[in-house]
Amino acid sequence: MARIIDLTLTLRDGMRGVEFETTSVLARDGWNARTLKLYSHAGTHMDAPRHFIDDGATLDAMPLEPCVGPARVIDVTGVGPGEVITPDHLGAAAETIGPGDRLLLKTGWSARAGRPEYRDRLPRIGIELARWLADRRVALIGVEPPSVADVNDLDEVTQVHRTLLAAGIVIVEGLTNLDALTREQVVFIALPLKIEGGDGTPVRAVAIEEGGEDPA
Repeated sequence: MARIIDLTLTLRDGMRGVEFETTSVLARDGWNARTLKLYSHAGTHMDAPRHFIDDGATLDAMPLEPCVGPARVIDVTGVGPGEVITPDHLGAAAETIGPGDRLLLKTGWSARAGRPEYRDRLPRIGIELARWLADRRVALIGVEPPSVADVNDLDEVTQVHRTLLAAGIVIVEGLTNLDALTREQVVFIALPLKIEGGDGTPVRAVAIEEGGEDPA
C-alpha cells in the first residue's frame, strides 16, 4: 500500500500572516464558519512568477503539471544556519539532475518553525545554485525554510527568486516532515488555490511513498 506523508505546516490563528475570525457558530446560526485572513505566502506555500516579476504568470495561469509527479528527496542536513546551499551540497545527485525534475531539499529546518531563527537564520539557495537549477531546467524546487533566499537581504531574495521563477521553476516553501520520508523518490503533490492575479498561495503539500519493502 502507498504511504501518504503530510508535508504541510498547520495554519494557526496568530502565526505570521494568519488571522481567523469566527463568523458563525452552530448554536446560534446553525453552522460553524470562520473568515480566514491569509498572507499569500503564509505557512507552506507556493510562489507564482508574479511574486517577483511584474509581468510574470499569476496562479490562475500557471500550469499544474509541475505541481504533481515524481520528486527526488535530497538530503542537505549538513548545511548549517545561515549557510548558502551550493551545487556541491547536492552530492552525487547533482550528476543526474535534469529537465523536468522536482527536487525537495531536506534540511531539517522545519523543526525551528515558530522561532525567530526560522525566518532570520535560514539555510538558503544561493544565486549560484539558483542559476545551476535554471540551467538544468528543473520543474520544481521545494524547501523547508519559509523562503528560498535570505528575506533580510532584498538583493539576494530578489535575485534568487527571479532567477528561479524566470526559468519556469515552481517554488514551494515552508515544507515540513521531510525527515519522515524513507525513500529518495516520492510522488509529490502541492496544488495552488486558483486565485485571479495571485502572486502566491498556501498549499497542502503531500508526498506519496509507493508500496514495497522499505529501504535498508
